[in-house]
Formats: sequence, C-alpha cells, structure tokens
Amino acid sequence: MGTPGGTSPEVEPDTGRRIVAGLAKIAMAIRHAQWAASGRRGLTPTQSQILGIVAGSRAPLGVKAVAAHLAVTMGTASEAVATLVNKGLLRKGADKADGRAVALRLTPRGRRKAASQWPEAVMGAADAMPEPERAMLLRGLVGMVRSMQARGMVPTSRMCVECRYFRPNEYPGKPRLHHCLYIDGPIGDADLRIDCAEMEPAAAPGRDRLWEVFVNGQPLDGQGPGRTRPRAGTWRSRREVHTSPKGAGS
Repeated sequence: MGTPGGTSPEVEPDTGRRIVAGLAKIAMAIRHAQWAASGRRGLTPTQSQILGIVAGSRAPLGVKAVAAHLAVTMGTASEAVATLVNKGLLRKGADKADGRAVALRLTPRGRRKAASQWPEAVMGAADAMPEPERAMLLRGLVGMVRSMQARGMVPTSRMCVECRYFRPNEYPGKPRLHHCLYIDGPIGDADLRIDCAEMEPAAAPGRDRLWEVFVNGQPLDGQGPGRTRPRAGTWRSRREVHTSPKGAGS
C-alpha cells in the first residue's frame, strides 16, 4: 500500500544492512574511545593494537607480520613500531629462527600497556550484556570474520573454529557444549576466541568440516582433524605465563 501523496513506503533495509549499520556504530564508538584514551596513554589506536598483537603471539613477530595482522602498509607499521621502540614499549632483536630477521618483543612497560589496549567504556558496555547475549554475539562475529577472511577482506585470524584442537558440540544441551583438546576441557560459545595464541590450524578439509558441524550443531564424529592431544606438560608451562585460561581472551 502506498503512503499519502502516492509515494511508496521506505523499503526496510535487509538484515545484512542492519548488521553492518550496527557494527559501524560500534566501530565508531571504539575509535572515538581509543582516540580519547590516546592522550592519557600517549599511544595512537594503531600503536595500541600493535602492542596487543605482539603480546598475543607465541612466536616473535617482525614488522611485516605486524603490517599483515593490521592490514596496513609496511610504512605505517614501521613508523608505529619505531615510535613504540622510542617510547621503550617495544624492543628489536634477532629472530632465533632466522638471524637475518628482526623480531619485536615487549618490554615490561609495553606488556603492561598491552593489557589495557581496549577502551574501558566499550569493555564495560560488553560486560553489561547478559551472558547469553554475549555468547550469541560472539558466535555471530566469528562467522562474519570467517566470511570476510574467505573473501580476503581481513587478515587470517587464529580462531577456535579453524583449530585442530577444537571439537564442536561434544556436549549437546550443556552450557559449555564444545571441547578444547589443548586444555582438555569444555568451552562454550562465550569462550570462543577470534585471536588465540595457542591456535594451530586444522588441515584444509578439516577446517571445512569443523565449520560445517559447528554451525549445524553436530559433533565432529571423528571426521575432522582428529583427537591428537598436545604433549604432556605443554599447557601447564604456558598457563604459568598467561594470566587467564584459553577462552577468556579474544
């Protein structure tokens, strides 16, 4: 039915457009909060993100890897890294695996700064959401990141849903319905990580199978990457380094 005057009613945007509109508002809030905090912390949002990337990596990263993680040019990454080195938050050293390469490592001050890279106001808004809503939102974000990753729009992320340790839907009907072989324990949708330092990619066919059964709510049934467990003591030694168990981070 037309509206008064013979004009057609405004077409309601489809779901995809509404999702993007919502994400745009969140991105704007995060960006504004990051710039507001940059004066207090003396860091730009890019510099804060670099500290977080270096802190979350098991292996030392070079400038090229940092640029790839952030999807920025080498020039932008090099300039930000040089500033962080001058501020005493990063240091450059030789990569033990390749003596010709430069590896970036956090200084003690840099590690403290990296622990607070996300604006407290935005984190507070996320923490105020009911747990089921947070879990649902995180699950949806994982799917969107994976879709964008497949299209080459974002750098490859270290996500649970593509990890050889991930066993989806092992405990149907339970709050923590998945299983992580790395910690040998159950995890829920709210524990899924988008950037996990312990993530080890499953083989390509295994990744496709993992995603299929994850979305459809099925257990893996032995058709994925297999139940290979990490070496004894591996998690114990790393847990002494990390302050939170797998699932509590990004």
